[in-house]
Amino acid sequence: MYKILTLNNICVAGLERFPRDKYEIASEISKPDAILLRSYNMHDYAAPSSLKAIGRAGAGVNNIPVAEYTQRGIPVFNAPGANSNAVKELVLAAMLLSARNIGPAWEFARSLNGSDEEIDKIVEAKKKDFVGIELSGRTLGVVGLGAIGVKVANAALALGMKVIGYDPHITVTNAWQLHSDVKGTASMSEVLASSDFVTVHVPLVDATRNIIDAKRLAKARPGITILNFARPGIADEEAVLAAINSGKVRSYICDFPTNLFKDCSRVITLPHLGASTEEAEENCAVMVAEQVRDFLELGTIRNSVNFPDMHLPEGDAAHRMLVSNANVPHMIERISAAVANANINIVDMLNRSRGEVACTMLDLQSPVPQSVLEEISAIKGVLNVRELKLR
Repeated sequence: MYKILTLNNICVAGLERFPRDKYEIASEISKPDAILLRSYNMHDYAAPSSLKAIGRAGAGVNNIPVAEYTQRGIPVFNAPGANSNAVKELVLAAMLLSARNIGPAWEFARSLNGSDEEIDKIVEAKKKDFVGIELSGRTLGVVGLGAIGVKVANAALALGMKVIGYDPHITVTNAWQLHSDVKGTASMSEVLASSDFVTVHVPLVDATRNIIDAKRLAKARPGITILNFARPGIADEEAVLAAINSGKVRSYICDFPTNLFKDCSRVITLPHLGASTEEAEENCAVMVAEQVRDFLELGTIRNSVNFPDMHLPEGDAAHRMLVSNANVPHMIERISAAVANANINIVDMLNRSRGEVACTMLDLQSPVPQSVLEEISAIKGVLNVRELKLR
């Protein structure tokens, strides 16, 4: 019986992916095999020694100390792309809100008093204060062409916008999905200098922190609108506010309210609504639940942020061993020797690496004695060893 600990409320559709005859799931449980969470901060969390996997029902993993779990041989799974349509739609809505001054106009209309005739006269006299711009023909710069960025770029083309993109690390899969009319650019500065709207869809890491800063904003196209539905810290908020006050930036829309922007009329802040749709929450929960289950039962690794993808089709072997270790020479040799010395036949094997971590999956003809597991665990550089019964 596997035990799953939930640190946040997880959509029922996801939890239903765990058969109740094999899994026990609770928000309070001892010795869990896996943890499922959304926004819970795990940086001060004392994870139990029984933990084998972490599943984040969302894309970002800033709330998880990934490096720490990597050293313990624990893969961290997320759900990339599961909320991409939800974020795409909100970005489009944000552009329209900003372009047509919907927020200030709505507040103005809500404040009106008097008879209908009096209100009509006030509206006709004041509507010029809310004149906006149209998106068609404007240029949108998309920074980060992952699952979300590609969808935003393609949708903006359908609205009649010109679209340029910047992503030095775009994958082949995402490149195939990107419309051919999206033009590539060589730098973040070029995107800001060439765009009427810029939307950023990158993870928050050292290389992306404050990528929208005073230096780059100084070279931006006058009247630019900036959208940040990625993470706080992507934009230098002080620099953005200064650019708004100087007239360089037309408006700023983000999903992360702060006191700095609370009373700024050219800023729209939303309460982290990017993935807050029923569909996105379900998609994320289902995706990460299936990944965690596949890992616990088969050793399969898909969409881990710290471990390589691993998939070995089930064959005739009834026993499987998964070893995670430092990506250094002679590890396969030492692991194989320990198995061979126990007179265990290796039916199939898979080895993959990712950065400083490697994984080896072995399908075996017979069970692995505890002494062999301990011998492999004692090899310098081995992070974790698991034996699985496939049938």
